[in-house]
Amino acid sequence: MAAPKKNKKEAPGRKTVAENRRARFEYSLDDVIEAGIVLTGTEVKALREGKANIAESYCSPEAGPNGTEIWLINANIPEYSGGNRENHAPKRARKLLLSKRQIATFTGAVERKGYTIVPLKLVFNDRGLAKLDIALAQGKKLHDKRETQKDRDWGRQKQRLLRDRG
Repeated sequence: MAAPKKNKKEAPGRKTVAENRRARFEYSLDDVIEAGIVLTGTEVKALREGKANIAESYCSPEAGPNGTEIWLINANIPEYSGGNRENHAPKRARKLLLSKRQIATFTGAVERKGYTIVPLKLVFNDRGLAKLDIALAQGKKLHDKRETQKDRDWGRQKQRLLRDRG
């Protein structure tokens, strides 16, 4: 049996479960951090099967009993195939584990500067813990998206030219 393909850019010991690839196209990203995520047992098992979708999800600061907390909303982790009636709800809100300083920074940027908190990647780190890479982001305008597309196309064309010549 062949070993699974590793992503070249991925750090050793990190296994990507889900990725929000449109985020880099739709938003200009500023501050990226890694946050812990509160999961139930069947959610972790479903993630280990590689089943998750964070493409339509977002993060929202909300008031909680211990102050402001940041929650992951609308992330789809399907029910675990080997689970029973105690299985989890697939689209439930999940709390993110951040320090008070990080929560204050993100909450302030969302409230005052009009930023959005976007989930980028859901991974298992080298210790086997589920982590979520999140970023402060501002939505791009249509002309910015066109510029990004032009740059991407030119980069591909340049790589083809260099490969064909050399």
